[in-house]
Amino acid sequence: MDTHEVKQTARQVGDNRAVELLARTGYAASGVMHLVLAFVVLKVAWAGSGENADQSGALAVLAQNALGKALLWVLVVGFAGLALWQLTEAIAGGGEAADRAKAVGKLVLYAALSWSALGFAKGSGTSSKQQSQDFTATLMSHTGGRILVGVIGLGVIGVAAYHVHKGWTEKFLQDLVEHPGNFATQAGKWGYVAKGIALLVVGGLFVLAAWHENSGEASGLDGAMRTLQQQPFGQWLLTLIALGLAAYGVYSFARARYAKV
Repeated sequence: MDTHEVKQTARQVGDNRAVELLARTGYAASGVMHLVLAFVVLKVAWAGSGENADQSGALAVLAQNALGKALLWVLVVGFAGLALWQLTEAIAGGGEAADRAKAVGKLVLYAALSWSALGFAKGSGTSSKQQSQDFTATLMSHTGGRILVGVIGLGVIGVAAYHVHKGWTEKFLQDLVEHPGNFATQAGKWGYVAKGIALLVVGGLFVLAAWHENSGEASGLDGAMRTLQQQPFGQWLLTLIALGLAAYGVYSFARARYAKV
């Protein structure tokens, strides 16, 4: 099978109605996860919860009851569907090389989320914070690893800035086939900005971990939330982030309907 045939096959898979429905299910799954994550962040802010304020913490909350476990399986399928669709975009999607690279990044992200949700659905989920610290420690154990961790941190900061810009300028509307309405637009705007701020702190922690040569500082989103909590008016900062995450969750439901898939 030559390159043209591979692209043609990928395009046919991407245009398949079933794959489209799976991808839209994935966006709805993202909405569920962000709403639960917002709830966890609020608990950390006001109740001193020891739960992880990250994706694994949200998935762990869902795993606590029968309804949540059923939703976890929906998340597994939805995120896997999004990963499959991003794979077809990476292979056969139009646009420039940067667009394909972005599709590859999203492919990795959604595949990881599907795998993580599967772990919690089966009762064997693991902490994202611990994974981040273990990954950083492994990198630092190799020559040049400290520099690579710093580069990763700067990359995350770049993604954070992109999120803020995409939200503030409402550029995310370009991802949709039609305008979703003012409410969903405002939810997307503030949701992207809030995610960008959270990612900015995450990236900063990676840079600090590299600077101090301490993998424990690369504690992911949970570490970012707890860093914000320790600042003046930390509870209110976390509350604003939680509201932003909830807003992103609301936007994700609109995206499930209006996304260009």
